Amino acid sequence: MSQKRKVDRRPTVVVTGASAGVGRAIAHEFARHHWNVSVLARGEAGLDGTVRDIENAGGRALAHRVDVADADAVMRAADETVRAFGGIDVWINVAMVTIYAPVQKTSPEEYKRATEVTYLGQVYGTLAALKHMQHRNASSIVCIGSALAYRSIPLQSSYCAAKAAVRGFVDSLRSELLHDGSRVRLTMVQLPAVNTPQFDWARTRMPRRLEPVPPIYQPEAIARHVYRAAQTSPRELWIGFPTWKAIIGNMIIPGWIDGYLARHGYRGEMTSQAAIEGRPDNLYDPVDTDPGAHGRFDDRSLTSVPAADPRWLKLGIAAALGTVLLGAVTVARASPTPRRLR
Repeated sequence: MSQKRKVDRRPTVVVTGASAGVGRAIAHEFARHHWNVSVLARGEAGLDGTVRDIENAGGRALAHRVDVADADAVMRAADETVRAFGGIDVWINVAMVTIYAPVQKTSPEEYKRATEVTYLGQVYGTLAALKHMQHRNASSIVCIGSALAYRSIPLQSSYCAAKAAVRGFVDSLRSELLHDGSRVRLTMVQLPAVNTPQFDWARTRMPRRLEPVPPIYQPEAIARHVYRAAQTSPRELWIGFPTWKAIIGNMIIPGWIDGYLARHGYRGEMTSQAAIEGRPDNLYDPVDTDPGAHGRFDDRSLTSVPAADPRWLKLGIAAALGTVLLGAVTVARASPTPRRLR
């Protein structure tokens, strides 16, 4: 009597922008849990290093040399992943580029390119994921955002605008999936400052070397939260106190923050070291090296970071304000009424 053999299929994740930084750390985190990991990036050297990391951690790797601004190439990478691994369980949109420059020193072509990668790259990745997830009526899409999706800062208007656009796109899609009764889950993760190589290969017109606005966190600390978010699928996940502070502060006192950033924002995004003249940047072409996940800020970066579903964060703030208000009312009622002088 013949028996039907059960196929043991590992779960599969696709990570864009996986050759360095947060994307690289996320790919490694999934590999540690023995997932199949399909990675998309432009740089060959970085992709080769990511594949080695994945395999050394116990995962199976598939690499695609792809620019996420090319929708057809992203679709082909998704199709190849399904043929190789049997399906896609999680898709994570990470790829980004940015330009450090005042608005009037940023060209229309640079805005277009940053938008194509940082915003449309997430749209194309999501469309590719949905193509293979909808018929299964399952799986999870995670879009990597930033506190800057809520609170823009000077010198990175192209990046801030693109992340805000991702948030708008995700909110629209979420409503549509709910309307359709889809079980495909959708999450956006908002990040704080992270120690990645982007500060040494982002295009810049600033006079000094770039740095993330402290406090700075290691990519692995972020990756652990992204891995859990892919399983639990909160509507959003806000990582780190700086993210909570920026988002909630902008809801309450945006004008004051405008002024604060006008006074301190430029200095906070640059070190005291002079910029390196003529260094390559990755706006249009990859800086084809293998830097790994980390940037040059290891000695200043924290290895753990808290994260919160904003639903509970907002409830906690409301409860705290309610407690303060109740205390004030109680004190007022307990105070003796002053006698009226005759």
